[in-house]
Amino acid sequence: MKLTFHGHSAWEIETGGLRIWIDPFITGNPHADVTADQAQADYIIVSHAHRDHLGDTEAIAGRTGARVIAMNELAIHLAEKGLATDALQIGGAMSFPFGRVKLVPAHHSSSLDGTYMGSEAGILLRDQEGTVLYHAGDTGLFSDMQLIGRAGLDAALLPIGDKYTMGPDDAVTAVELLQPRVALPMHYNTFPFIAQDAAAWKSDVEERTDTKVLVLQPGESCVVVPGGLA
Repeated sequence: MKLTFHGHSAWEIETGGLRIWIDPFITGNPHADVTADQAQADYIIVSHAHRDHLGDTEAIAGRTGARVIAMNELAIHLAEKGLATDALQIGGAMSFPFGRVKLVPAHHSSSLDGTYMGSEAGILLRDQEGTVLYHAGDTGLFSDMQLIGRAGLDAALLPIGDKYTMGPDDAVTAVELLQPRVALPMHYNTFPFIAQDAAAWKSDVEERTDTKVLVLQPGESCVVVPGGLA
């Protein structure tokens, strides 16, 4: 499973010959290393409907024909715009050619321009090789993260920005609960009000846990396999 970070909470995943984007916020993202018309996707997974996560989903899916995986209400909204969608609910899972996706709890909110778009979610993705990825979305810290960790996480993508998500201290506690083999920070430094020191967070996590932290810059990639980094 190849992971490429595109700034904020946007990730591109390559596995099984397919490209999956998560939360493709590109237009308006000052750290994005690509433009929306350069993005190629077979599937798009959206954690929730906020503009900095739904992002360029409609444009990318409309151009590429990518199927969009999202909470039921958001999936219905996108289907009404002519996109191919697959709807899930919290705790529900579905198999796809690249692997299996399950939506898990997250704690924040989800709306689009004030309209309710279903519950917010985190994303568990297990690919055909058995690599398990967790994208936490915009969540705050909650104790049931330890249940999510029982999936045996090879990598966890965790917000550290504070204000609208967990801050660095809570994100360290999240790593303690989740026990991923690798943790990668996201949702920080995009705007001044979520500025954080990712290197300091890496030091704190690796001092308190056995998890390795990898800090990627927009456009950088890594490869994750069962057991951690390749």
